[in-house]
Amino acid sequence: MSSSIAIIVYLGVLAWLFRRDIRERPNITGAVWLVFFWVVISGGRFVTEWLDIFGLNLGGSSAEEGSPVDALFFMSVIGGGMLVLYRRRVNWGLFIKQNPFIALYLGYCLLACFWSDIPVASVKRWFKLFGQPVMVLVILTEPDPLESFTRLMKRCAYFIVVLSVLFIKYFPQYGRAFDPWTGLGMNVGMTTNKNTLGADCFILSLFFIWHILRVWQSDRDAAYRRREFCLSGIMLVLLLWLLRVAHSATSIGALAVALSMIFFVGLKFVNRRQIWIYLLVALVLLGIGEITFDLHKVALEVLGRNATLTDRTLIWQVLLHWNVDPLIGMGFEGFWVQSRMEDIAVMLHGLHINEAHNGYLETYLNLGGIGLALTLAMVAAAYLKAQRDLTLNFHYGRFRLAYLAAFLVYNWTEAAFRTHCVPFFIFFLIAIDYPRLESEPLPEWQPASVHKPDNLSPNDSVI
Repeated sequence: MSSSIAIIVYLGVLAWLFRRDIRERPNITGAVWLVFFWVVISGGRFVTEWLDIFGLNLGGSSAEEGSPVDALFFMSVIGGGMLVLYRRRVNWGLFIKQNPFIALYLGYCLLACFWSDIPVASVKRWFKLFGQPVMVLVILTEPDPLESFTRLMKRCAYFIVVLSVLFIKYFPQYGRAFDPWTGLGMNVGMTTNKNTLGADCFILSLFFIWHILRVWQSDRDAAYRRREFCLSGIMLVLLLWLLRVAHSATSIGALAVALSMIFFVGLKFVNRRQIWIYLLVALVLLGIGEITFDLHKVALEVLGRNATLTDRTLIWQVLLHWNVDPLIGMGFEGFWVQSRMEDIAVMLHGLHINEAHNGYLETYLNLGGIGLALTLAMVAAAYLKAQRDLTLNFHYGRFRLAYLAAFLVYNWTEAAFRTHCVPFFIFFLIAIDYPRLESEPLPEWQPASVHKPDNLSPNDSVI
């Protein structure tokens, strides 16, 4: 098939998928499209990178300042999200009450902008970080949050999968690149990096497996279930193929952890109220196995990684000895300035990097011990919410716990506690609770212990 015919065929498939989605008329609003554009741009190519494909070079003057076109896009989407939340009369006091550690984290990150070497750029990046909970609240305040989440993930999958396959197979000048670590060719699809493509595929693969299990156990009619199984199965096959050709070992390992968790909590003998005991036992057994059999070496061999995790351990050695304030760090998103990146490149024999390839180390460099403690507090709070939902709303609790486990593993070799990246968006999605009105029907994924905002009457709606 020629590239011209491939464009027509693939774009035809993409148009059919979106037409099918829209014609089903689910109980969601058009605001979900805001979140869709947020995710596909954050998890793919920025607006300037898409324009560059068509010969329009509108990039920024430096990596620190970024592109005004990209900044305009993100501010427009965030502004649109804030307008939606204003019209739905979101109570920010209740948001803080339900999510205190997330509120503290956001506030501390804003404060940390002021001791950054690039305070103006840090504040700009903080607004992108703030956009994450804004987009999550758009989903959580929909008439049916579960259906909105499902539609969002499906639409993102349609766009990312179809275009990634098209780029890799027929437009290698866009779908392939060279790995800065090894110099070898790599498949990037509609993103700009194999690890970004891997992260997208791991998240969407987890979603479709979770969705298949949920549909299987639902009481919907047989025709609906067949359609969902067929569509989800096809998308899952393509996603696993993309995950394989991306060769992102971190994403493959994270998906394996998530699937292990999602199937484990579904076993009949598992006491869902005592998940922490199982996790503690698992950690003890892994520790014994590591001491006895060097399990990490076995895992690295299975994933095709060497003992240095593709030189990541060398990077960590350099960064751990950097002169950073142990309490407050270098400021929000303030470590990777141009001069510091050049110094690090010299120490790494010409290897240019802009992240620590470890989310916990990245957080420490930028936010210090205080920021790392707040990050871990957010994680702990997300775990407690996930465990609660295993008994109140099993399907969503199962997704929450599985993704949280995978996210923690993913951050060991990638830095995902960062501004607008998609793995961090999904973390906020599983970490944030927002109370709904008592008069509204309780969606499947919302906690049973809801509270009515004080400033709304029984007949009011957040929609």
